[in-house]
Amino acid sequence: MASPSQSSELIFYVNGRKVVEKDADPEEMLLGYLRRKVGLTGTKYGCGGGGCGACTVMVSRYDPDQESVHHCAVTACLQPICSLHGAAVITVEGVGSTRTKLHPVQERIAKAHGSQCGFCTPGMVMSMYTLLRNKPKPSMEDIREALGGNLCRCTGYRPIVDAFKTFCEEQRCCQTGERGAGCCMENGYVHHQEENISEELFRAEDFRPLDPTQDLIFPPELMLMAKRPGGGRLCFLSERVKWISPDLLEDLIRLKAQYPDAPLLVGNTTLGPKMNLDGAVYPVLLYAGRIPELRSITWSSNGVRVGAGCSLSALKDALRRGTEQLDPEKSRIYRALVETLQCLAAKQIRNVATIGGNIMSANPKYDLYGVLAAAECTLHTISTAGGREVCLNEGFFTGFGETALRPDEILLAIDIPHSKPWEFVSAFRQAQRREFAFSIVNAGMRVLFRDGSAVVESLDLYYGGVGPSLVKARTTCKELTGRLWDEKLLAEGTRLLKEEISLSPAAPGGRVEYRKTLVLSFFFKFYMQVLLELRQKGVAVSAVPPENLSALMQYRSELPQAHHTFQMVSDDQSSTDPVGRPRMHQAAFQQATGEAQYYDDIPALKGELFVSMVTSTRAHAKITSIDASAALAMPGVVTFITAEHVPGQNRRLWFGNVEELFAEEEVICVGQIIGAIVAENRELAKRASRLVTITYEDVLPVFFTIEEAIEHQSFFEPKRKLERGNVEEGFGKSDHILEGELYMGGQEHFYMETQGLIAVPGGEAEEMELYVATQHAAYTQEVVGLTLGVDANKITCHVKRLGGGFGGKVMKIASLSAITATAAYRTGRAVRCVLDRGDDMLITSGRHPFLGKYKVGYMEDGTILAADITYYSNGGCTLDESSFIMEKALLHMDNGYKIPHLRGRGFVCRTFLPSYTAFRGFGGPQGLTIIESVLHEVAAKCGLPAHQVREVNMYPSEDSYTHHQQLFSPRDMLRCWSECLEKSDYERRLLAVRQFNSSNRWRKRGTSIVPLKFGIGFSKGFYNQGAALVNIYKDGSVLVSHGGTEMGQGINTKAMQIASRILKVPMSSIHVKETCTGNVPNAAPSAASFGTDAVGMAVKNACEKLMGRLEPVRKKNPGRTWQQLVVEAYCQKVSLSATGFFMGPHTGVDWERSEGTAYYYFTFGACCSEVEVDCLTGDHRTIRTDIVMDVGRSLNPALDIGQVEGGFVQGLGLYTIEELHFAPDGALRTRGPSDYKIPALVDIPRSLNTHLLANAHNPHAIYSSKGIGEPPVFFGCTVFFAIKDAIAAARRERGLSESFSLSSPATAEKIRLACEDACTAAASSLKPEPCRPWNINV
Repeated sequence: MASPSQSSELIFYVNGRKVVEKDADPEEMLLGYLRRKVGLTGTKYGCGGGGCGACTVMVSRYDPDQESVHHCAVTACLQPICSLHGAAVITVEGVGSTRTKLHPVQERIAKAHGSQCGFCTPGMVMSMYTLLRNKPKPSMEDIREALGGNLCRCTGYRPIVDAFKTFCEEQRCCQTGERGAGCCMENGYVHHQEENISEELFRAEDFRPLDPTQDLIFPPELMLMAKRPGGGRLCFLSERVKWISPDLLEDLIRLKAQYPDAPLLVGNTTLGPKMNLDGAVYPVLLYAGRIPELRSITWSSNGVRVGAGCSLSALKDALRRGTEQLDPEKSRIYRALVETLQCLAAKQIRNVATIGGNIMSANPKYDLYGVLAAAECTLHTISTAGGREVCLNEGFFTGFGETALRPDEILLAIDIPHSKPWEFVSAFRQAQRREFAFSIVNAGMRVLFRDGSAVVESLDLYYGGVGPSLVKARTTCKELTGRLWDEKLLAEGTRLLKEEISLSPAAPGGRVEYRKTLVLSFFFKFYMQVLLELRQKGVAVSAVPPENLSALMQYRSELPQAHHTFQMVSDDQSSTDPVGRPRMHQAAFQQATGEAQYYDDIPALKGELFVSMVTSTRAHAKITSIDASAALAMPGVVTFITAEHVPGQNRRLWFGNVEELFAEEEVICVGQIIGAIVAENRELAKRASRLVTITYEDVLPVFFTIEEAIEHQSFFEPKRKLERGNVEEGFGKSDHILEGELYMGGQEHFYMETQGLIAVPGGEAEEMELYVATQHAAYTQEVVGLTLGVDANKITCHVKRLGGGFGGKVMKIASLSAITATAAYRTGRAVRCVLDRGDDMLITSGRHPFLGKYKVGYMEDGTILAADITYYSNGGCTLDESSFIMEKALLHMDNGYKIPHLRGRGFVCRTFLPSYTAFRGFGGPQGLTIIESVLHEVAAKCGLPAHQVREVNMYPSEDSYTHHQQLFSPRDMLRCWSECLEKSDYERRLLAVRQFNSSNRWRKRGTSIVPLKFGIGFSKGFYNQGAALVNIYKDGSVLVSHGGTEMGQGINTKAMQIASRILKVPMSSIHVKETCTGNVPNAAPSAASFGTDAVGMAVKNACEKLMGRLEPVRKKNPGRTWQQLVVEAYCQKVSLSATGFFMGPHTGVDWERSEGTAYYYFTFGACCSEVEVDCLTGDHRTIRTDIVMDVGRSLNPALDIGQVEGGFVQGLGLYTIEELHFAPDGALRTRGPSDYKIPALVDIPRSLNTHLLANAHNPHAIYSSKGIGEPPVFFGCTVFFAIKDAIAAARRERGLSESFSLSSPATAEKIRLACEDACTAAASSLKPEPCRPWNINV
């Protein structure tokens, strides 16, 4: 055969414009190409592994066989540009813009308040836009599936759902969260609404209609290209990689013979993360996405043949159609596969990942293998030697990532048979998150019975996640064949599986006992499922007891329903006054169109360099040598900087503790920065940083956990104590004494925008401009000045906005800024730093793990007389803000309870982990949760409902003193509590939960309701200040500058509302440009929920000054417009610029005397949650959450409700699924979204109801409002305690103690192991082997 024609010209379209690349780089992904070569920065970098959805774009292709255009959402970070030949790419900029016209998707997410920090918004827009291109009238399920792969850390998802469900025809109310019970309105459930209470945050009737005719058409040129046969081979070559893309199967076969070690790729979802995150290089890549035979799906009378290049989405759709058309008995396999595919990855990944790629990856975490093997599927392979058939079973997978295919063979297709009349097939999986997560254990099970009987003819039990490859329980299957499907078979199968499926305690992935338990639990579920189906077919088998039917229930993911209320402004307020009204985030339109600029969206400056950090791989060691010669030898690498290159101070004192910028002689954690490579571009800098060789000499001691720190008495100073009353006396008067402890794990910030900045050296006088993602620009300015040895007045920090902060961009970004500034200073060129997600998680750390040990004395009725609590936090290797965080935990240890005798002691443990830092809540959630755990355990011991014990111990309604002697009024807290009980219908639902639990053995429900008293402001009084600068221009427009940082909380929007009220001009005439240390110096950090209080007062002060100056002019010129008035004032030489300042209250605590006004005021609230847990797997769902929040008189109800819901969902992650894993050597294992799971759309409550307390006032803050950013995080604990309540119900039914240990987060593993039964007993009965564990609890 003649050699095929070959071309190196890549043709595709971007937003309707033709792109021709003659020298395409095989290693270049679409994300980097769009952002840096095309200049389309709306598509964001979030993780680099396809795990967050921030980089979602739409890719369209023409199918000449179907004569139709197919649109699919994909993650641009995994899409090689070389794979785009003949495709049309649409980014968020191509959908609509503020300069032309917004698309309805963009308009609705903005106006429905679905964009806070805005970093995830373009990805959300593109997922929804793609759905509408394929289906202009989507169902609620379509929307849920489309958004399942897009993460948001700010909103809690509810407003995004509210925006997009307006495209549906089938919107429904229901607030009760009860499936199958009809709408709440139909069942007499009434949303009580007072006359001045509103539920409307936006007006859907004002939205512009969807008009598909306005969308960009698919380029006709690409249609002609697709119809033209014989496009020939495409070949692209870079310095390191050769990319070959044939369009004929015969050519691909020859290429595979020529390059047997070259991987085949189509979707790049397996190789892409390795290339992006691990630096993997494949010298030759064979792209098989242009081969039609590999994409075909052919049905026959016996089954379906699926081409290996068929996408998982196409496979899912085809199998779903097949199940609708086939007899149910024939489609059991297909139903099991559809169910599995629904949970497998995200829509963006399924759209490009292929069935062949999934199989050939040979990763036991992938869920399809088990069910395909159980279904006895056949693989068809081809090579130059011909074709052959291979049975897909455990023998096909020879090891992790390895199969039985020869290197020159190509997987061509897979045959999936129809199921037989007496054949039953099921798939099972359990993951950290129900969807969009790798499974911990998965299983495919099949049983075939002799016709009309319950005698097993053949049995297949396949498990993934219990070994390096797929595992078949061969002995178990053999022994059970020929037996009756009865309880004896179940018992024998359980015994055999326990012996056959074994895991070493050091097995990769950890969770050994849990994984062994799941093996048995899945078998039990399969047994029950088949037993039920046999009964339904009329076979004489024992009936499934009704209480066991709950073992067969499956959680169905649904879009959440929400209800929210807030108090409207008074009738006498001017209609032009925006304060108190739900106003859209001031930059929401720009965020929805991709126009909003974040630091890494700033175009590259001339001569710009990139810096990449070199970090320690040892936890405690002396640095014996550093060799950067290999890195420096790479063309394009400019320099390598270490401590010796710092022109100013490499070491600085922080409250008496030394902090090093670069490690000098000794490293004290894995991830400590030792040096930095500076190179011409980011890819080169990252590659070069891997070549820096560091040798170490290990130093002892080295330890990582709180317990080890206690043993070594390794603590930071100061140690803190607060005490009220006489604890020993209280214990003496108590009926009972209880001792216990609670451990709370840490949490990763996972802001969608990773940390970084651009440092631009000035042309003179050692000036330096920093465009930086920081919550505390003044501190960054200070640290950079010290590092460079330059006065602060020559360092200017600019902050436009942050893509999320949550406390994580206060301290660590200052050090990164100093390093980047050092590189700029040394090279004389602009330097950019953008941390990869993995490096961000490794270097910057997150929320402190806490251990609370308590001793409590209480009475028979649950009244607590005395409590002695010792708090230990893991502070890591340096102090950071750990002592302040411990202080806040101690200051919140009473929550809303008046405990007469209360003592708290706080110790910050010094360990050899990266130093933990500030995180939303700042120690408050940990301090609050431990006292709530005390109340929960006391209630269990007294046999009383937990809410009753909480009520007994609450502060009375009269003015009271906290345990640190701060006077406050608990009235609004008690109002929140009462309203939450009422609005959640708590008493009725408590009875319903008990009824549900009595009739369901394997599903249990639980409820929890907690109050909240949260201190607002800084306990360090000097931080309680704010400043602003307001300029009025001659055209009447107003520019506001302030010291706060916009990071999604809406501080700019509220500042504009305040300015609008005082200046009496519309918000459209007011602009907030940026936060800049050159405009507002010495600003406090945007933290402690105090930003709006401080900035709002400062803006008010500045505007009042201006109005005072304008008043004489107005009196002399009545009737003039605002602009005319301003011009007249200018002509009269009246200053139209004013600074505003707010000197907040003095706060502080005398720790020796245990007294002081620690906070400006308190924000109150109450929250109730109901959950359901699967006792066999540990999976759970939050059925409903009701929140009542006291925000005073809300400045902007839409923003405040968004903060409440977003904070709650972040707390939901803290208390349930977000789990950090450390290796025994102190290295962080969870370094990206594939390992670390934040809540996704599937995780939020099915019903989420938020109510702002009416008629609440706060004389201390701007317009009687209250700070709200941090307090709601704590409400996630209601889900934790509801889970504990559900577990207690399961244990009570089994005759076990209702007092049991459950640490936070309450992961599926912990839930399952706490629901002790025969499976857990069997999994843990073997003697533990001494070995090095896979992970440690720090």
